Amino acid sequence: MADSNALEGLTEALRRLPGVGVKSAARMAFHLLQNDKPGAMQIAKAIEHAVLSVKHCALCNTLTEQDICNTCQNPQRDRSKLCVVETPADQAALERTLAYQGLYYVLMGKLSPLDGVGPHDIGLQTLFDRVLPRDAQGEHLPAGQCEVKEVILATNFTAEGEATAHVISQALKSRGIQVTRLARGVPVGSELEYVDLGTIAHALVDRR
Repeated sequence: MADSNALEGLTEALRRLPGVGVKSAARMAFHLLQNDKPGAMQIAKAIEHAVLSVKHCALCNTLTEQDICNTCQNPQRDRSKLCVVETPADQAALERTLAYQGLYYVLMGKLSPLDGVGPHDIGLQTLFDRVLPRDAQGEHLPAGQCEVKEVILATNFTAEGEATAHVISQALKSRGIQVTRLARGVPVGSELEYVDLGTIAHALVDRR
């Protein structure tokens, strides 16, 4: 590494990005400082602006510059459906399919007891209050009087994602809310002999 505390600091900062190791971070740092200082300044200003401007939507918890995001404000969205995802990136992926026109709730994480992440850390109570609003006495409204009729669980199919979906499902089903889970199955265009056995098994269970 060149003799520069500033360069080392930039490299360490770049290492905070997911999937970026020491060598990749060093290459990025050298490239920006040697070949593209205007680009480096543009990146720095964009990051500062985003950090100062972006916040959480008051309704769905996604990232936005407004108090209420554009999706939640859109009167054309189906307000009877609420899709629960782990991250804004997952929400964006679902939006790109153009197959869903309901609303979202973004957990900003998943349950992971080993990492000390519990229900409070991912805002499960806020989700439950969104689905089942409270009356003037502070009691949850009956499911039949709530705007949300179906909660779609679109957490990832990891151990933590499955555990998160299970906790949410049990809590909401016990209060009369319809809960569905994103289906798992064989990818379109794939051949069965090359698909892993777990995926095939889930496809059989979730067959329609």
